[in-house]
Amino acid sequence: MTKFNDIQQHLRAHNYHWLVTGAAGFIGSNLVEALLKLNQRVTGLDNFATGHQHNLDQVKDLVGADAWQRFDFVHGDIRKLDDCAKACEGVDYILHQAALGSVSRSIQDPIATNDTNVTGFLNMLTASRDAKVKRFIYAASSSTYGDHPALPKQEAVIGNPLSPYAVTKYINELYASVFARTYGSETTGLRYFNVFGPRQDPHGAYAAVIPQWIAALIGNKPLFINGDGETSRDFCFIDNVVQANLLAALADGSDAVNEVYNVALNQRTSLNELHAMMCELLRERFPHVREHKPQYVGFRAGDVRHSQADISKAAARLGFAPTHRIAEGLKQAMDWYVHSLTSNSK
Repeated sequence: MTKFNDIQQHLRAHNYHWLVTGAAGFIGSNLVEALLKLNQRVTGLDNFATGHQHNLDQVKDLVGADAWQRFDFVHGDIRKLDDCAKACEGVDYILHQAALGSVSRSIQDPIATNDTNVTGFLNMLTASRDAKVKRFIYAASSSTYGDHPALPKQEAVIGNPLSPYAVTKYINELYASVFARTYGSETTGLRYFNVFGPRQDPHGAYAAVIPQWIAALIGNKPLFINGDGETSRDFCFIDNVVQANLLAALADGSDAVNEVYNVALNQRTSLNELHAMMCELLRERFPHVREHKPQYVGFRAGDVRHSQADISKAAARLGFAPTHRIAEGLKQAMDWYVHSLTSNSK
């Protein structure tokens, strides 16, 4: 039996109160769904800047009316300390996902990114400390590795940040470490690598590559690849991220807390390979995909050339064992995207 199986059994037998910030977003709503299915009490906090009510509506349909009774929602903003304090009342564990993502957005508007990702993060840490929350798990980022060329990426070795977004995510780690030493807070950062899965928004200027490309392929629209397509990423399915959050929250070893961990697969996939995998999964349902060709454009500012995570630390200290490789995750996510995108177009 895996460590994650043990954790799930424990949660089914013990009820805790969880706060998920960014609960209406992609990752946040998946965490809310998982926790409610494990009989937990959950409070969600979101201001709908990037999250959507329809994500919460889908979770409600998936978990059922009885489980939904254990969910409370706070419509608030992490940039406001009072909203954070209200959301933290009576909470045992915090899974902090609220942020303004996107490297390109941060380059265009660094102040907005800093307000949410730094000021908002500090507000949440402070409210968590004041509410005497047991443990604070937060979404860190692979962007923290910056220009360091070594592969695979190891947590202790980082380079210079390449975007304002990367700066904010590194500051999160510094603040978490200071709160652990100064106030005795228990914090854990999870450096996500290119997360994808159901409820990831395919629309908008800052949509992640996988949902954006799926929408383009289904709609027979232009699909743009930055650079030559040989840029590679360590794509991580959402179920692996949910696992990492729950393992980090309930880890019982003293060496597991107040650390940062890579959350990925230790597997590189080029953008050209990703495009080919998507076309293969969609070609039977959408025959036009067989003739679809991507358009190559310039490299994007702030992007690293290759990304791959060493996950040995998370495996050793948390018991992290990814259940979905990229092909499995894409296959599972594709059904959701096809249903979502085709139903919305009718």
